[in-house]
Amino acid sequence: MKRRTFLGASAVAAALPTRFAIAQPANARVLRFVPQSNLTLLDPIFTTAAVTANHGWAVYDTLFGVNAKGEPMPQMAEGYTVSEDGRTYEIKLRDGLKFHDGETVRAQDCAPSLARWAARDTLGQTINKFVDEWGVADDRTIRIKLKSKLPILIEAIAKPDANIAFMMPERVAKSDPFKQITETMGSGPFRFIKDEFVPGASVAYARNAAYVPRQEPAEFTSGGKVAHFDRVEWKIIPDSATSAAALQAGEIDWYEQVQADLVPLLRKNPDIAIGSANPSGFNGVLRFNHLNPPFNDVRIRRAVLMAVNQSDYMEAVTGNDATAFRTCKALLPCGTPYGREIGASAMTGNTEAAKAALKEAGYDGQKVVIINPTDFVSIGPLGDVTYDTLKKIGMNVEMVATDWGSVVQRRASKETVEKGGWSIFHTWWPSGSISLPVISAILRGQGASGWFGWFANEKIESLTVEWLAAPDDASRNRLADAIQVEGFSAVPTVPLGQFQIRTAYRKNLTGLIEATGAFPWNIRRV
Repeated sequence: MKRRTFLGASAVAAALPTRFAIAQPANARVLRFVPQSNLTLLDPIFTTAAVTANHGWAVYDTLFGVNAKGEPMPQMAEGYTVSEDGRTYEIKLRDGLKFHDGETVRAQDCAPSLARWAARDTLGQTINKFVDEWGVADDRTIRIKLKSKLPILIEAIAKPDANIAFMMPERVAKSDPFKQITETMGSGPFRFIKDEFVPGASVAYARNAAYVPRQEPAEFTSGGKVAHFDRVEWKIIPDSATSAAALQAGEIDWYEQVQADLVPLLRKNPDIAIGSANPSGFNGVLRFNHLNPPFNDVRIRRAVLMAVNQSDYMEAVTGNDATAFRTCKALLPCGTPYGREIGASAMTGNTEAAKAALKEAGYDGQKVVIINPTDFVSIGPLGDVTYDTLKKIGMNVEMVATDWGSVVQRRASKETVEKGGWSIFHTWWPSGSISLPVISAILRGQGASGWFGWFANEKIESLTVEWLAAPDDASRNRLADAIQVEGFSAVPTVPLGQFQIRTAYRKNLTGLIEATGAFPWNIRRV
């Protein structure tokens, strides 16, 4: 293997049916995990799919993590300095960082990794407007030069939700951010085993013996990422009952997202613990394709907004568990600093009024294609409710039911529905990941460079820049409200409410971190 040149000379369930049996591994140091959905995309910068982010957490590492309070903490970084004028940041890498091929992690890898992340991430694109250069000072020091002060730079790099600023080798990081990478090479606690990857069936990771964890205790995405298992094996099981039965039988250790109807049964098993997939909760969303008819017409989007009854969605996705959800007619999550229900007057749930508004808008029967996953228990029910709602208001609706991986791939298409495109898809976002105007992909109006659906709105973008530079809380509150007012007028997304998703695991596991992702570190079997 050719070594790279360094800059410096000194740098170096019995009650449930089982459709198939999962063979017990001979090695007890194997963590067997059923992810939320099939893994089809391996590039966590290219997509915001949470299952790909979970893959990323195993394989890659970040310069900074966050603790349970959301504060940025050094991770791959040893620390950083800021120049007196606030326009130059130097981030020094800690010792012992190596990629899975044995190459030392250098600043020359990290700088283009940040640049690629910033080209795709919602917040990163805003940060990019302030950056003069993602550069290096030496092999261990990243030098970021800014056009003007940007106090939130480190917080932005540390944020724990998609897209996540994972560090990759220079050769990978310099690839087109709008095309998927073809090589999965990280420096994280586990190594992706390419030869064992079978899309739709299984994914395998091996412990990275060369990984040097931090000495601090693991907390959220920060601290010591200690791998206690030699292998992590993902089992792709689309059927929820089969997953639950496998968990009860001890054939798997961890079932990431449990179908709500199965939670009461699993609670009865003394060997199974029920936790939260993310204590901060999730926000369901209906996302329009803004490029093509009929939802390139704001009047038609407003009619759909008017028809939505959030309780229908929340009851469907939580199995009518009133303790697991709340309605929230806001585009910034309720319970967060700016989560005021500004959309209450626009979201009446009145299907007759929506039908009339649709007719007034001149809707003439254009086909609406909903792409919806059959294998994602916390998303699929949302699409079913929308299908029924749109039928009630007189829309010509087609449901394309596939696996989540196919939805994720198809939602990237900008074609018309006649050419394989789409009109609506549903998903959820962890509440913390859309709690601020500047980070909310569902609200930003970035157009072609923005999130799938490609909503463009100059007013929202202008207000967001003002919010970022606002001098005080009162100004930020006023601007956040103004952004939401414009959001409920332009309707980039329809909010569907906030809810909890339960995770389940064998009680002989300890150290599982309930946070924004399914983290494979810190877990051990007792």
